[in-house]
Amino acid sequence: MKLTWKPYNLQLKYPFTIANYSRTMTPVVLTEIEYEGIVGYGEASLPQYLGETQTSVCEFLQKVNLSQFNDINRIEDILSYVDSIATGNTAAKASVDIALHDLAGKIKGKPWYSLLGLDKEKAPPTTYTIGMDTDEIVKKKTKEANEKFKILKVKLGGENDKKMIEVIRSVTDLPLAIDANQGWADKESALDMIYWLQEKGVVMIEQPMSKADLDGNAWLTERSPLPTFADESVQRLADMSRLKGVFSGINIKLMKCTGMNEAWKMIQLAPSLNLRVMLGCMTETSCAISAAAQLSPAVEFADLDGNLLITNDCFEGVSQFGGNIILSDLPGIGVRKI
Repeated sequence: MKLTWKPYNLQLKYPFTIANYSRTMTPVVLTEIEYEGIVGYGEASLPQYLGETQTSVCEFLQKVNLSQFNDINRIEDILSYVDSIATGNTAAKASVDIALHDLAGKIKGKPWYSLLGLDKEKAPPTTYTIGMDTDEIVKKKTKEANEKFKILKVKLGGENDKKMIEVIRSVTDLPLAIDANQGWADKESALDMIYWLQEKGVVMIEQPMSKADLDGNAWLTERSPLPTFADESVQRLADMSRLKGVFSGINIKLMKCTGMNEAWKMIQLAPSLNLRVMLGCMTETSCAISAAAQLSPAVEFADLDGNLLITNDCFEGVSQFGGNIILSDLPGIGVRKI
């Protein structure tokens, strides 16, 4: 197996603003693994909060020696080796995992949802993200999404949270999911806000308070009329056991957990910890989004819109119609390079 890679910059349709920062592009690294003339595609998406860069990803990938493996079915062994090379580097590891899964699926001639025994018709609708912005831009983005999606995801955690919701409610009555991105500092105020949001048609709250404040998040979850989902508080499989009772659910992202292999393990473990599951994403091409979407029939919520937020996608794969996730029947992760 031969691993190659190249940096690539994703250009956003709109500035992406959350509680802590704003950006107009996202750097990624695109990977390929070739084996006997068949190529698998992967991706590392690198929003600044992850702490990885194109340079760090390329330096990590230079250490990966896949030539020592000649059996593509040894996915677990290969990825255990990749994980052992260095701590962290989860997006870099995910780029290898995704390409490896794409390659293995192509060799088997089947998409991964089929290999996992999932029914693609059970994929949940994806949310579409509305980031913080001026009233005019928020209205514009909401109007554009109103008839294309069944649920919207709204970024809060700033000084004008209620105003943001009121602006959105002036143009749509779609259900809303809220991502506070750790932006709420006081648990009592957060609880008051959640009750207010419930009245405004909100159905779930993601990462309301600091990832370090497990006690505060547990207090809030116990009293919240809406389910709370961990995002920054959960990265990998090993994080899950400490979150039982702290949140109602978890947001699994391939870039946080090193890819499809560990994400699937997290999905399988969640019920035993009484945790609901959503699949999320970074700003990504249709490569990484399609990889995550292969697992989506096994979860309750999906936030897989990263490819819809960019202007220079270099893959075709998963699509959406009326907010529904439409999985490709192409083998592997279901993508075609364009």
